[in-house]
Amino acid sequence: MLEGRRAVITGGGTGIGLACAEDLAKQGVHTVLMGRNLERLQAAADRIPGAQAVQLDVTDDTSVRNAFSHAYQDGAVDILVNNAGIAAASAFHKTTMEHWREIQAVNVEGLVRCTQAVIDEMRKADYGRIINIASIAGIRGGAYMSPYVASKHAVVGLTKSLSLEYAKSPLTVNAVCPGYVETAIVENSVANIMEKTGRSRDEALAELTKNNPQGRLIQPEEVAETVTWLCSPRSASVCGQAITVAGGAI
Repeated sequence: MLEGRRAVITGGGTGIGLACAEDLAKQGVHTVLMGRNLERLQAAADRIPGAQAVQLDVTDDTSVRNAFSHAYQDGAVDILVNNAGIAAASAFHKTTMEHWREIQAVNVEGLVRCTQAVIDEMRKADYGRIINIASIAGIRGGAYMSPYVASKHAVVGLTKSLSLEYAKSPLTVNAVCPGYVETAIVENSVANIMEKTGRSRDEALAELTKNNPQGRLIQPEEVAETVTWLCSPRSASVCGQAITVAGGAI
């Protein structure tokens, strides 16, 4: 059903982004992996038949423009997976405006830039899918992570607004909201908890999984399979949704 489609995946070199690229490729999708670390991207692309690696800094207008111009050289972009993002923990009263803006610049403004790079073509095409990787933090609160929570709420809100704005076109816009996923970002969170609290790794990990009724980390492949389904023609009536992949957390 997706054979021959083309997908851009931001933050495609590791974790959820790489898992999405691999799963889409299994369905015959031509994948373009984008991210800041070109060496890592190329290593990831080498694992996927026909994949391309394109350097991208989502916080830079020129970088986004050049990266997507490159992507369009080989044909239309049918699918955009906005996965690039950063996370950090800090008490709100210790959060500087510089730190706040850094999170928003990547997680919100970067997503907006990438979406604007494709949406005009997608809304006029016969097919289009935009999948925003948000977080369960986008539909609930979280202590010591207010900049991240605010950014992911913005992503969910933008998803709902765009879904209404383009509902009459073949384009659908959805968000996937994972719980803690077993990626490098979560490993950094574990290390941060250990450093600041003196807890063991197991104790730090338990802190992250305590709100998951299944008591475990989500696997990147679980998120990727949800993304692939949202990209398929069978999900055409699903639009503006924030789908949680979080072990039953609500």
